[in-house]
Amino acid sequence: MRLFFFRTPTILGTVLAGLAIVLIGAFLVSQHAQADDNNDGSATLVTIHDRGVETVVVSQAKTIGDALTEAGVTVAKQDSIEPSLDEKLVASEYQVNIYRSRPVVVVDGATRQKVMTPYQTADQIASSVGISLYPEDMTTMTRNNNITADGPGLEVSITRATPFQFTLYGTQTEARTQAKTVGDMLKDKKIVLEKDDRVSVAVETPITAGLQVRVWREGKQTITVDEPVAFGVEQTLDANQFIGYKDVKVAGKTGTESVTYETVIQDGQEVSRTKIAGVVTVQPETRVEVVGIKKKSGSPAENRILGHQMMLSAGFGEDQWTCLDQLWTHESGWDQFKSNYAGSGAYGIPQALPGSKMGPGWQDDAVVQINWGLGYIKGRYGNPCGALAKLRSSNWY
Repeated sequence: MRLFFFRTPTILGTVLAGLAIVLIGAFLVSQHAQADDNNDGSATLVTIHDRGVETVVVSQAKTIGDALTEAGVTVAKQDSIEPSLDEKLVASEYQVNIYRSRPVVVVDGATRQKVMTPYQTADQIASSVGISLYPEDMTTMTRNNNITADGPGLEVSITRATPFQFTLYGTQTEARTQAKTVGDMLKDKKIVLEKDDRVSVAVETPITAGLQVRVWREGKQTITVDEPVAFGVEQTLDANQFIGYKDVKVAGKTGTESVTYETVIQDGQEVSRTKIAGVVTVQPETRVEVVGIKKKSGSPAENRILGHQMMLSAGFGEDQWTCLDQLWTHESGWDQFKSNYAGSGAYGIPQALPGSKMGPGWQDDAVVQINWGLGYIKGRYGNPCGALAKLRSSNWY
């Protein structure tokens, strides 16, 4: 495939280029027709814009990069090409812009650095060298006059806005401005003062770094603020872990509520605040903890409290507590060392027979005994009230 390319730096050249494009268009039609007959791909018209020179080529390359290579156009690593070099040629015509990298000096206060960049605007150039700009900052781009030190090129100058503390109707922020006075700053930010509005400093006050400016409105007004919403805590009792053990399964997350208040301002000070509305915008996430309750021994009173907690954790409702309390108060008085001295061998809080079937720790561990007892009741009677009914009818359960 032969390549056709030409450059059009003059008016006459432009006229000739127009005629040539018409001819090339006709050629492309024939090429597409021939490609369709041969099923071997089609030609693409590629117009390359490079430093004011326009080059037109007809190519059967697969990508923009390949088309540039066929046209004899070389690009450097720092250059920017739109579309990109790896863009596939799937359309019949492409416009390719090449932005050549050139030396640019960036001046930001006392910092002065020289870079090679293809970017065209001052903001793009600043961003490319890692300089953050605020909306109020100003940038200018001129030809570099210090050719001796920096060589030919461009200079980007950054004029930083002055930062100050600004409280506007109760909302405090760090603001920035190019204005010289407080009055000019208010105009620049399009803040129109009403008759009840007040400013903490005179409008003629010069803007300096760190200056504190407050604007408020006397009398009643409404403000909306975001406030944290505390998360709840859900605990799971683990009878296999000793008291003092805690494992956080879900850390929990504080939510956010958007709250609207009616406030009363007098002489720039808030004297009252009344909540009039609130909407939870971010739901809190519950904290989930696993807490150990296992212990070697305890008094009957402590065992009773422990039994109540373990009963609820085992899935029984609060309505079953009275039955369980009466059952095991009758059987052992909640004493983990209670032994049936009549010789039956029943032992512990639930009076297991024999006591050893409660498992390791059965002799002195109240948690082991209660855990076994609750399992026994659930498996045989369904709930503590069912077990108490059996005790009352048969004197055993």
